[in-house]
This record gives sequence, C-alpha cells and structure tokens, in this order.
Amino acid sequence: MAPLSSSSSAARPTLLLVGGGIGGMAAALALARLGVSVDLLEQSSAIGEIGAGLQLGPNAFAALDALGVGEAVRRGSVFTERLVMMDAIDCSEVASVPVGEAFRKRFGNPYAVSHRADLHGAIHQAVLAHPLIRLHTSAHVEALEIGTPGVLAVTRDGRRFRADAIVGCDGVKSVVRGHLVGDAPRVSGHVVYRAVVPVADMPADLRWNAPVVWAGPNCHLVHYPLRDGQQYNLVVTFHSREHEQWGVTEGSQAEVMSYFEGVHARPRQLLDRPTSWRRWSTADRDPIERWGEGPATLLGDAAHPMMQYLAQGACMAIEDAVTLGEAVKACDFDLPAAFRLYESARVARTARVVLSVREMGRLYHAKGVERLVRNSLWVGRTPERFYDAVEWLYAWRPERCLDDAPAALCPAAPVPAATAA
Repeated sequence: MAPLSSSSSAARPTLLLVGGGIGGMAAALALARLGVSVDLLEQSSAIGEIGAGLQLGPNAFAALDALGVGEAVRRGSVFTERLVMMDAIDCSEVASVPVGEAFRKRFGNPYAVSHRADLHGAIHQAVLAHPLIRLHTSAHVEALEIGTPGVLAVTRDGRRFRADAIVGCDGVKSVVRGHLVGDAPRVSGHVVYRAVVPVADMPADLRWNAPVVWAGPNCHLVHYPLRDGQQYNLVVTFHSREHEQWGVTEGSQAEVMSYFEGVHARPRQLLDRPTSWRRWSTADRDPIERWGEGPATLLGDAAHPMMQYLAQGACMAIEDAVTLGEAVKACDFDLPAAFRLYESARVARTARVVLSVREMGRLYHAKGVERLVRNSLWVGRTPERFYDAVEWLYAWRPERCLDDAPAALCPAAPVPAATAA
C-alpha cells in the first residue's frame, strides 16, 4: 500500500476504487495513466462480467479511445448497419435509422454492439498491465471512514485499505453511496431477461445486422449479433405482475412466455430459442445534485443507475471515468476539488439520460392510442433529423468533457485533453 501523500503534482495522491465492473476498471485506468496509485476493491472472488450483449454509441468509443483501449474494443465488436424499431403486434416497421458512413462522419465514431465480457476484458487487460493499479478480489467493503485527511475501507474479512480518497463504482446497491447519501434504489417493476444463442438457433429471417426492438404493450424484445455474428443477444423486458425486489436470478421460460401472449408469432418465436435465461429485476434512482463530499465521490451505476432503454449505462460509466481523470488533471491532483469539478460536469448530463430513459421505456411499451402515436413519430423523418435529435448524446467528446462545469469550479487556464502514457 502506498503511503498517504499530498495532493500536489510532485507527490501524486493514492485512491481507493470500490467495484471492479466496467466503470471501476475504466476509472482505475484513467487515473493510473495520470500517475495516481490505485487500489481497486472487488467483492467477487474473480474479476469478470455477467450479462450478455451491450450497445456502444459513438460517445462510448470517444471515451474508450481516450483510455487507450478503443482499438481493442473495436476488434471484439460488431458494427451495425442501422437501428430498427418494429411493432411487435402487427410486424410493421416503426423506424429504421442507418448508422453507417453518414452517421460515423457526423459523430466521429461508429455504433456497435459487443459482449459485456469482451468490453470488460479489454479494459481489464489494460488494467492488469498497469503497474500503479492493484486488484483485490473477495474484498467486500463493510465499513468506511471518510474524513480529512484520507479514507479507510474495511472489508468483510478484516483487510484495511487506506488512501487519500475513494470513488464508489459499486453499482445500484453501492456501499459507498449508502455511506455518502443513504437513499434507496427505485425498483422499477420492469423485469429484463437476457440470453445469448448460437447463430444456428436464430431464425434466418431475423439475422439482421442491427439492434432490433420489437415494441409491444408493456413489453418488448431486442436482438442483435455478437462476436462476428456467431451469436445473437436476446433481451426481453416486461412489466412484472409481482412485487419486485432488485436483483439477478435464474429465469423461467414459462414466466417469459406468459407476458408475450399477444405478440405476433414472428418475434415471439425468439422466446423458444434460449436454453437458459438470466433474470434482472431492474432499478434506477432519482437524480441528485451532488454525489459526494470531501475526498469521496461516485461513478457509474453508483452515481446514476438507469434502466436499459437508451443502451447507455456502460457508456455513461466510461464517460464518467474519462471526465474524472480530466478533472483530477485540471485540479492539479487536488482530489476533493477534482471530485466537485467532475460531479458538476456530469450531474446534469447523466440526469438527462436517466430521465430520457424512463420516457423511452414508455414509448417502447405503449399500448392503445399511445401505440398509434408512437408509430407515427418517425414517419417521414430523414436520418439527419434523427441525428439532430441525438446530437446531445452521441457527440460527447473528451476534450470538452468539463465544459458543463460552472466557471467557478474550473481552473483559470485550460488543460490539454491528451492523456499521459
């Protein structure tokens, strides 16, 4: 363990990161590349990602490039041709937006899909190669002391970790957030089932190179290719009839089928394909104005958990990591000041995503007249109008990531966005 140090650039501070998921790994890499000594505490016995596929917008690739892992992630991704929404009741096309050359030119990066393990693995490999990052598994944090100076984290097995500051990257049920904020997650009542199937088990007429949403009443299905098209990711979501508690369990095909009885046979045939499902009872939180105090802050789902309807959870966590690094650099390694700068640059953007996701979920699951309104929204729209609508989301760039912070929190002189090797 590195000794406690001052926050001057001559003696770089030490940091605890709690949580070894995508956000925690990205934050470790962003800060270690600046010369910060990082201890990353992961409660699981092994570093890894559960889940299946995820979608990566141009904003995610901009952030991944800033971390030096963009090309590694690209090698494991499938670059999609379009984004599609279909009506799950009558099989009509609601919207089809190309994300090819014009899209890449507009936003500077592609739209792609990847297996979660491939994205996490690419970042993890860079973390393992960095001498300033130490990974600690089976490190379930049970007690925290956050003061001035420094922080202390005590794990369930009695290990004690000290550093100058701490960042909670530990997800929806964040221990660090519990200490700093103490609010409860908002259980949505929306249940998500995820599975991966071999391409041979995917209906031939649905092997599209696109994330496809089949939007139905109080439910929807999603599919897209993974790993050079050798697998397909399947996701189904429905409004549960049960009183839900946040968590991940094994799924039941009978439960899935019971929520899709009114859906057209063409998308409904997908429900027979998986041999096993994982079941997520989802939650988010109402946005808050401040994520931490003193030498502590939050990142990713610990700061702004969101549902899946804009496919931006991982993207926001990676953006957070890059912005945190830029804030630390801009504040000359004064971590409390950097944390407040980072939060002020991220709170409004991530809150907009959380709230937009909720509205998108309503659109996906529209029924009756609302379904008809939804199906009319994209009629006659050009791709350029869609690009205009998502400019705020996809045009994020690392070199401008602190632009939304109040001037009073920003350093007097601009800091170059280039990251140290």
